[in-house]
Amino acid sequence: MFAFIKAFVAGFVSTLTFHQGLLWIFIAAQIIPGGTPWNMAPVPPFDIPSVLSLAFWGGLWGMLLWLLIRRALAAGYYVGAVILGAIGPTLVYLFIVQWLKGQTMTEIFDGLSMARVGVGLALNGFWGLGVAVFMRVMHPPR
Repeated sequence: MFAFIKAFVAGFVSTLTFHQGLLWIFIAAQIIPGGTPWNMAPVPPFDIPSVLSLAFWGGLWGMLLWLLIRRALAAGYYVGAVILGAIGPTLVYLFIVQWLKGQTMTEIFDGLSMARVGVGLALNGFWGLGVAVFMRVMHPPR
């Protein structure tokens, strides 16, 4: 049980450091136009800063990621974290979150581009690596 609390913390902190840090690098290097890392604009329904809402969801995803990678050995632990971190949250964001925000599937598919998907995979994969690193620090293998 305590390991899952650590996994939540790892996902939360990885969102604030790995995910948002890479987003900042992408914007500074003009790989993606605009955007705001560490966005403090309030989001409904509780009007908490956007980055904290994202970090909360990152914490929940961190718990799921930990459940999937916790028994992996050596490099497989980190590779699995990057691959699962990249694919899971990116697909959920593209096809479920956007739909819940009112976009039709036609609009979602029309808005997809290789660049958008690639950036999502990179940000979320780097987040997954962060979760794996933080979990190794907080919860080393026996």
